[in-house]
Amino acid sequence: MSLLMNYEDQRFTRIAQMVFEEQLRRDPGLESQMDERRRKMMYDDVVYNLSFLMTSVYFSDGRIFEGYARWLYELLCNLMKDLDRDRIMEIMTGHYRIMSEILADHAPEILTGDELGKAAEYLDLAIAVTTEAVTDIELSTSFSEGDYYDIRKAYLDALLRSRTKNAHEIIRDARKQGVPLEHLYEKILRKVMHEIGELWHRNVITVDREHYATSVTQTVMSGFFDEIFESPRKNRTLIACAVGSELHEMGIRMLSDMFEYQGWDTFYLGAALPGQAVVEAIGEHKPDLVALSVTMPPYLSSCEGVVKAIRAAHPGVKIAVGGQAFDTTDELWKKWDIDFYSPSAGELLRWAHKTFAA
Repeated sequence: MSLLMNYEDQRFTRIAQMVFEEQLRRDPGLESQMDERRRKMMYDDVVYNLSFLMTSVYFSDGRIFEGYARWLYELLCNLMKDLDRDRIMEIMTGHYRIMSEILADHAPEILTGDELGKAAEYLDLAIAVTTEAVTDIELSTSFSEGDYYDIRKAYLDALLRSRTKNAHEIIRDARKQGVPLEHLYEKILRKVMHEIGELWHRNVITVDREHYATSVTQTVMSGFFDEIFESPRKNRTLIACAVGSELHEMGIRMLSDMFEYQGWDTFYLGAALPGQAVVEAIGEHKPDLVALSVTMPPYLSSCEGVVKAIRAAHPGVKIAVGGQAFDTTDELWKKWDIDFYSPSAGELLRWAHKTFAA
């Protein structure tokens, strides 16, 4: 087994070149993501990967290559920040499958049958550990605390692994098992989306992954519309929107759905709506409550302007504000002419129930 100890052997470099070329052939998108520097690094990595695999085979110790595959995946995630963890997993698991196929077809004259069997086994281990590593990430304490952690984690894992159908099934099954709709929104979907945002801020996932998770969650929520709109009416009206140029509208949309489910007639105005348009919508719909959301601190001043405009034009309407932007302030909302600040949709619902109980 001289090949295992001599990685300059032409037979070894020929196999490395075949693996490299086959991976680019099967994954045209990968080639488009590679500049010359990355191509050279990728070929060097193929040689290095084969050397670790052959060492593992030589000593009949699968843990050598399994541990290396786990380390390599995290290294690539740190080096290739422009690619998503799921995408890097696809690249590497595809790479290990190609290695297995090419070794089986072109290495019998170099490796014994037993050695080829071990190589295939250890490559399967690498595929498994790399697939698991996509979701093996450090999560915030707030995400791990509270009820429904197992459901939250399963849903988060599905989003990180691009398993859209599975994500829908997890939430549908939770509802069928009796999880209240308010809890699905507040304790599962909201917390998962907050964690997705945190992972993006930490550069653990790409912005593409954040957008994908948002899109899937919006679709999941739309699956409950029939149930939401069947609720008996309470003759109360809510206008809800994200102000200024704010595009992070998931939280305020969840709040609007939860009020609708509680029997309110809601007008969800979306995001990036000018302040004057909010004032005009209030004049048209005559709401009992206006809820304004801000996620990014730079838009706090826009929210303040909208609050002032509403107070000037409609002094009798109740105003509530909320959103992550307020988390970074020194209770800024206390300086504004509002009726309630709420860190969550649930708290605002409880306040509204007491305030408008009559």
